[in-house]
Amino acid sequence: MSIAVDASAPRRKGWTTLAIVVASMALGAAYAAYLGEDANWDWQNYHEYNIWALLHGGYERDAIPPGFQTFFNPLIYFPWYALRHALPPLAAGMIIGAVHGLNLAVVAWLSKILLGVTGNAWTIGAAVLLAAFGPMTLSEVGASFSDILTSIPSLIALALILEPERPRPWRYLVAGLLLGLTVGIKLTNIVFALGIAAMALIAVQPLLALACLAIGGAVGSVLTGGAWSLMLWREFGNPFFPLVNSFFPSAEMKQVTLLDRQFIPRGFWDGVSYPFLWMVGDFRSSELPFRDARFALAIVLLPLAIVASLKSAAARLTRRDVQLLVFFAVSLAIWLTLFSIQRYVVLLELLCGPIIVLLLTRIGSAFVPSRSISNFAIFAIAAIASAWTQPTDWWRRPWSNPYAPVISPRLAQPATYFLLDKPLSFIAPQLPEGSRFAMIADQALPIMPGGRFDRRIRDGLSHPLPGGVWEIHIKGRPYPVELLAAYGLSVDTTQACVEIEGANMGLVLVACPLRDQP
Repeated sequence: MSIAVDASAPRRKGWTTLAIVVASMALGAAYAAYLGEDANWDWQNYHEYNIWALLHGGYERDAIPPGFQTFFNPLIYFPWYALRHALPPLAAGMIIGAVHGLNLAVVAWLSKILLGVTGNAWTIGAAVLLAAFGPMTLSEVGASFSDILTSIPSLIALALILEPERPRPWRYLVAGLLLGLTVGIKLTNIVFALGIAAMALIAVQPLLALACLAIGGAVGSVLTGGAWSLMLWREFGNPFFPLVNSFFPSAEMKQVTLLDRQFIPRGFWDGVSYPFLWMVGDFRSSELPFRDARFALAIVLLPLAIVASLKSAAARLTRRDVQLLVFFAVSLAIWLTLFSIQRYVVLLELLCGPIIVLLLTRIGSAFVPSRSISNFAIFAIAAIASAWTQPTDWWRRPWSNPYAPVISPRLAQPATYFLLDKPLSFIAPQLPEGSRFAMIADQALPIMPGGRFDRRIRDGLSHPLPGGVWEIHIKGRPYPVELLAAYGLSVDTTQACVEIEGANMGLVLVACPLRDQP
């Protein structure tokens, strides 16, 4: 008796995988084209400036124009900077959008792993649909944010661990490496590193899994963050400067730990309520409005899935299912405790898709006898939850009006600029090469009297540039002009100020000449 082997199956699988990848990238590119040119607050404040400063000597010449964000690891912003400065704006936006779209291809892979025999076009499509319609995910497509980029290796790390029933140690090693790379690039990803460590505790060999994760994580974080941390240690005595300055005190700031806690829950039950508040448009974890029903849906479905697993063996949650749910729950809890900043959970937004569909298939296995009816119901629920989503708007410009401000001839020579608001450092590349920029209005990282940046400012003033000295603020906002007195300066009211188009539509920057105080 011979067994027929379909030799074309691997080829079909390869073509299917390629089609999914291409479709995911095409969707990302198309959505980026629809949104417009990125002009988000972080790009205006430090994504643009930090790379420009590295390439043009700003770190040796300027005094922290973006404020405390000056010292965030800039590595991940290089590709977007290069694309934006090498290509037409639309082409650059679509390319980075296509890369962001790869998240959906990895979600499809992860969903296929989790769903097993219940994975088909309906259920995997539902998982991808839910993942694609995360409000922060949608808002970051084609933008300079790092959350939607670091989510790609993080999703791959999860897929590597979850794919086999008994993953070999090398999978945990590579997963740790991938998570480590993301932590080295952006420290807030420590949330997911701790989540995957909790997930490893449920592995078949937990100690070995944890050891492999730790080794891989250490190597990965050194590869992407080691050089930058070493520089910060050498320059400031703090490898995470200006963060955790209470543990690694630097003379350039007070001994405090900088942590944005404006969105932190007021207590346990307040934190538990967050997903349900997001469902009705309460955006207390974000600066700008959004709406999302998917986290609340996952929480409601979990106890129903547990009941279903007690009713039917076919609905039983496997070790793999529990591992993913533990990762999600632990990561979410740590995020709520440390940050509660919605942008930081793009990875969990993407995981909502596979998790919701996984729970629905388990429930369906116990209570819905017809597989076709169950599949249709799952896709319908996914479509409704996706349609309910309201993404955040982090500021865009129409492609027909890309940001290219006209600079007044009065600003044609290198000059010294005092920045009295945020975000303003994005204007530095638009002004003459050799100009100096100083932020003296950042409350989180004020200029320390007698410190290196104070000395740098005073040395620059003693060696004036031909364009003179100016202050820049955002038109229509109050600005702390009194801070200029520390450097013996005041606004020269005998001369007119100059207006510069801002990156936001309708926003105007104002540059006013300064003089020595009488």
